[in-house]
Amino acid sequence: MNEQEWLGEQNQLGMDIWKNKYCNNGETFEQWIDRVSGHDEDVAQLLKEQKFLFGGRILANRGLEYEGKKITLSNCYVMTPPEDNIESIFDRAGKLARTYSYGGGCGIDISGLSPKGARINNAAKETSGSISFMTLYSLVTELIGQNGRRGALMISIDCAHPDVLEFIKLKTDLNKVTKANISIRLSDEFMEAVKARQQFRLHYTRKETGQVIESMVNAADIFRLVAETNWDYAEPGALFWDRICQWNLLANTKEFKFAGVNPCAEEPLPAGGSCLLGSLNLANFVRDPFSDKSLFDFNEFRRCVTIAVRALNDVLDEGLPLHPLQEQQDSVRQWRQIGLGIMGLGDMLIKLGITYGSDEAVALCDEIGFAMTDTAIAASANLAGERGAFDMCHIDEIMETPFFKANTTKKTAALVKEKGLRNSQLLTIAPTGTLSTMLGISGGIEPIYANFYERKTESLHGTDVYYKVYTPIVERYMKAHNIKDDSQLPEYFVTALTLDYHQRVAMQAVWQQHIDASISSTVNVPNSFTVEDTENLYLLAYEKGCKGLTLFRDGCKRAGILTTHVDKKSVPIAGAGLDRGEIVSIDDNVIGKKRKLVTGCGSLHCLAFFDPETGALLETYLSKGSTGGCNNFMIGLSRMISISARAGIDIYTIIDQLNSTGNCPSYSVRRATRGDTSKGSCCPMAVGNALLDMYNEVQEDLRQSAAVTKGDVPVKKAPAKPKADKKVTAESIFCPQCGEPLVFEGGCNTCKNCGWSKCN
Repeated sequence: MNEQEWLGEQNQLGMDIWKNKYCNNGETFEQWIDRVSGHDEDVAQLLKEQKFLFGGRILANRGLEYEGKKITLSNCYVMTPPEDNIESIFDRAGKLARTYSYGGGCGIDISGLSPKGARINNAAKETSGSISFMTLYSLVTELIGQNGRRGALMISIDCAHPDVLEFIKLKTDLNKVTKANISIRLSDEFMEAVKARQQFRLHYTRKETGQVIESMVNAADIFRLVAETNWDYAEPGALFWDRICQWNLLANTKEFKFAGVNPCAEEPLPAGGSCLLGSLNLANFVRDPFSDKSLFDFNEFRRCVTIAVRALNDVLDEGLPLHPLQEQQDSVRQWRQIGLGIMGLGDMLIKLGITYGSDEAVALCDEIGFAMTDTAIAASANLAGERGAFDMCHIDEIMETPFFKANTTKKTAALVKEKGLRNSQLLTIAPTGTLSTMLGISGGIEPIYANFYERKTESLHGTDVYYKVYTPIVERYMKAHNIKDDSQLPEYFVTALTLDYHQRVAMQAVWQQHIDASISSTVNVPNSFTVEDTENLYLLAYEKGCKGLTLFRDGCKRAGILTTHVDKKSVPIAGAGLDRGEIVSIDDNVIGKKRKLVTGCGSLHCLAFFDPETGALLETYLSKGSTGGCNNFMIGLSRMISISARAGIDIYTIIDQLNSTGNCPSYSVRRATRGDTSKGSCCPMAVGNALLDMYNEVQEDLRQSAAVTKGDVPVKKAPAKPKADKKVTAESIFCPQCGEPLVFEGGCNTCKNCGWSKCN
């Protein structure tokens, strides 16, 4: 078998992902399978059949430690929370950097840091607060590279912390803490106070001085603020912390304590904890798909769960010496967490002809989830009999947990009683963004995101041509039933944005009953979704027993401010109408604008000249200030921008290319230390933002002039930026790698065009 046979001849995207992300140094597909499976024939067969895949770090790195590479096989870690002193705070920053350098994402909780205004015994007299140090951790995440991507970070805080209001509102400024997801720990006490509309106490006691900082707030007001910021900015996410702590195998183990969650929140972990991920592709356990005889193969599913649990334990043992920090090695050795999950749920239901979120779907998922958990616990018990239980395994305490009682048969319980467990944590549901895109299936527990996507191609004449690319499961169904248009699909082809949120929460809740860790979850909702709807969604998730979720509203400010979707047909283009290779000439009759930019290296001057009738960009001149960067680079960049504009490339395409140039470390450091840099994260990006700013000014001037002269001046109006209440589609966020639209699902931005994922 080769990669074409494995992924399909037409799945060029999948083959590109495999080659660029997981294939090592030109190895063949069979060599890759042998390396990644650990030379285990059973595991190799599951990989070939696409019934199970390890997480991304394992697929990319397993076996490469023998080549002298510094790698980890774990996707995610949780750092030991910083103590309330400056040494500990900066120590955690260094440990974040080291972990990122090995390829691991991190979670860190700041609930133990003093709130703003607390007395301290140094020259500052009082602390700037826990929130101020989030900038430090975000900066570290931005600076440390991971093979072409940046680190992933989750910062959390307790709902009773006095800085919680500032924490909730932090991400409403899209220039702050840009490299971290944030989540708030919501306790049962808080949620019950919300329901009763009662007061809730914010409090913190500083051990060093004995100072107690406290205040009373209306819990419903805090909850409303959480809903408002989620509605507009998709953060902070909600972690129902007591549910996290109570619904697992260690709920009765006094020596155990969760310290935080990983970047996509599917893995609550102890201090120094990490987790190895792997996912079962539910779609490939359906027999006779798209027919009246279709059914889910439970026997094969249980067999594969057993193999996958053993495989993840093998990887755990191999990876023990590879963790970046000693505290991580110690924690993993002591608790032995693995994270077996699912993907392809949306595809499975379509193959079975069942509507996602329906009573039938919930009942089936309940049955599958119980089978997975019971089988995984039995497999871990059998491994404990062969290799020994995890160090802190107290059998009686585990068997008395509500989670264990609800998810095991008598046969499995007897096995655990006799042998113990090899793992303290077994099950999770990760986003699987890149993996599911590679295979062409739905990710995690999400429904399919859309029935089709619009792709763009350019004709020989330079005209943008848009065409439909159907989601693979939709395309297969249409071919099997000779359907020519997606309007003829059955009603059970629901998608993320057409699904009622009650159904979406019902699906997450039923899976959470069988998951001892957590679920990476994003509820995608339409633009018409209200703040009140958002409050009701979170209350419903709490009542149904979910451990956490976040919301992404189509057209929210987070989408609109990052990049607005524009109709390029209405953008004035300097070289429009010329033949290929021709460049428009310009004279002195132009409109000039100037901007002084502050970059990581110093100052930069940007001059731009525009057509006096259309406002199209014609020419750009860049020069460094007395402390700026390389002048030859500036000259070269300005020449390329100018010739591109005069050759017929519109300003938005030029800016899009400038915005794809990445992050500059000096720029990041200056922004964090001085806060005076121009918008962007490197010189080309700052230039692009300045050009857009000047272009919009010119267009506004021309509009006003045209109004004065009653429309005598021929002006092609540029598209206005959408207002906050205007619908902006998922196309509003673009991939930094290929420039195509991103989708937000499973807690992660993912590109369906090139396979880029923020989370992998």
